[in-house]
Amino acid sequence: MKNEYFMGCDVSKGYADFIILDKSKRCIEHAFQLDDTFAGHNCLYQKLERFFSDHPESRLYAGVESTGGYENNWYQAMHQYQGIFDIQVARLNPCGVHASSRADLTRTITDAVSAKTIAEYLIAYPDKITYKNEDSWASLRKQWSFVQMLTKQKAQLLNQLESLVYTANPEVLRYCQDGVPDWILTLLSRYPTADKLAKARISDIAKIPYVSKHRAKTLKAKAKTSIASSLDETTRQLISATVAQIKASKRTIQAQTKILSQQCSPPEVALLKTFNGIGDYSAIGLLLEIQSVKRFASAKKLASFFGLHPVFKISGDGKSGFRMSKQGRKAPRSILFMVAMSAIKSNALIRALYQEKVSGGMAKMAAIGLCMHKILRIIYGMLKNNMPFDPEIDRKNREKARKAENTPTTDKIRRYQTYDEDAPVSKRGKKRRLERQSSQGAINTECGIEKTVPAPS
Repeated sequence: MKNEYFMGCDVSKGYADFIILDKSKRCIEHAFQLDDTFAGHNCLYQKLERFFSDHPESRLYAGVESTGGYENNWYQAMHQYQGIFDIQVARLNPCGVHASSRADLTRTITDAVSAKTIAEYLIAYPDKITYKNEDSWASLRKQWSFVQMLTKQKAQLLNQLESLVYTANPEVLRYCQDGVPDWILTLLSRYPTADKLAKARISDIAKIPYVSKHRAKTLKAKAKTSIASSLDETTRQLISATVAQIKASKRTIQAQTKILSQQCSPPEVALLKTFNGIGDYSAIGLLLEIQSVKRFASAKKLASFFGLHPVFKISGDGKSGFRMSKQGRKAPRSILFMVAMSAIKSNALIRALYQEKVSGGMAKMAAIGLCMHKILRIIYGMLKNNMPFDPEIDRKNREKARKAENTPTTDKIRRYQTYDEDAPVSKRGKKRRLERQSSQGAINTECGIEKTVPAPS
């Protein structure tokens, strides 16, 4: 049996700190620091060569925290060493490493201490770590991040444009309540301010795509009576430049998304697109986040990964309602949010669920969150069973769940003792106990268990 050792790598911008521990958390190689250069990587190779020479028949587990890309060079370097040394490399979630450090009551934080914390995390939580030999999604994930960055920049430019137009021609903002359409961008590029639009010919305005003659007359009439306060040349130039940047961003996003869809064409993408509300962009994004559905033992595990699982805190007399946890990264939830918004319009199953919850008094945002959770469970079933979307399967599952809800159940928490009336609980606690007993009684009555026999007539 091989001896196991653990190397923690704390990555910083331009350098990294390393330490090697054994399974008993004893220091085998004291902390050392290397620069992220050719010489530094070569020095790491020499250190590993010396280590395996001193410790033959050993296996080294190395861990690096995900730090937004700074860890890639070190991760790839150690990954390449796998053909030479018996080494396994893993990326670690910084949240888990930080929680482990807090549990150890670590007070002094340095780069060397952080490297040791990473190594100790590898030892303490082996079941939480996945050592991968190859990341087939690495290049696609880079391109996906690039598209997301462009999308974020476009949103910032649109916000800036709205601020400029508010003082230069506020009357056209009534057409931008559901986003800025392309014809508005073309209109602003030609006539940035209200005074320019007021002097334009109706026939020239009507030449803009999707602008009818009636709309052109309305736009010109509103511009003549505009309350615009910024009509100077600087404002005109800023609006024109901002519109040009937005159009350029849109073209780049479309081109990059097309390239992404061509490069990422596994069968799972086509499978996800059978769900009304998921397009190329959303399917690729969801697949890059999920990677393999086999990583998740159940739909609940997948919901927890997306941060959609409900949380409910109760302790003593304190009580708070259910809410979405929103733990983890925002990117997966933002993709699923847009899918839910699209599915509410185009998918009959999700639209019916949304309308049912809203008409029942649920807040709209809460109903959208519920739809996101529902869509994710459907996606899990589609990928796990390799089956396209079928609303009939969901209908059968809901009927099965409804039958299970009507089955009388016992309270597992109180399985050894029922509620004792003499217990010195608070007034609020006693009220909660009565509510719990009445709700259980309602289930039994509905099932016909406690119904009294009618008296003979």
